[in-house]
Amino acid sequence: MTRIGIILGSTRPNRNGSQVARWVLETASQRGDAEFELIDLRDHPLPHLDEPVAPMFGPSSNAHTRAWAERIAPFDGFVVVTPEYNGGVPGVLKNAFDHLFAEWTDKAVGFVSYGVNGGARAVVQLRTVCSTLGMADVGYQVTISVLTDFENHTTFTPRDHHAAALDKTLDQLIAWSTALAPLRTGTETTLMNS
Repeated sequence: MTRIGIILGSTRPNRNGSQVARWVLETASQRGDAEFELIDLRDHPLPHLDEPVAPMFGPSSNAHTRAWAERIAPFDGFVVVTPEYNGGVPGVLKNAFDHLFAEWTDKAVGFVSYGVNGGARAVVQLRTVCSTLGMADVGYQVTISVLTDFENHTTFTPRDHHAAALDKTLDQLIAWSTALAPLRTGTETTLMNS
């Protein structure tokens, strides 16, 4: 079965992202077309990129990067739950992407973002990063406003339109993750006309 990792892209104290990521996991887990698992960056503390050579040129000599690679490699696709900090991607999330290369390539990625403007600018940046890593970023995404979708700016209150957007994002993410599987296994597929 297709495996999707839900990456919680903030390690900040009192982060709102844990509520959003749990909502994504709980909602997604009700589906029967994939398995979902939370990947919290707090559980994978990576130093600022400290690799002696670019990850595209081979395995790391650092134990922390090898452990991160082993965590990411088994997944077929990802949902990235990201805040927007000062108009951009959290540094810890960008650093996590930068530590690897092959483990991201030929996998699909979707986004759930939150911030004053719904986190949209962070996702724009992440689409560029993910595309450069050889990932297929799905068009649908979920945007959550910290001004209107969090009660007292602290308690996430998902609405029907959030659930609908997440469902569309997951539909596309799972379809693309499945379609990309032959590229990850090195097998060839034949397209047949019906």
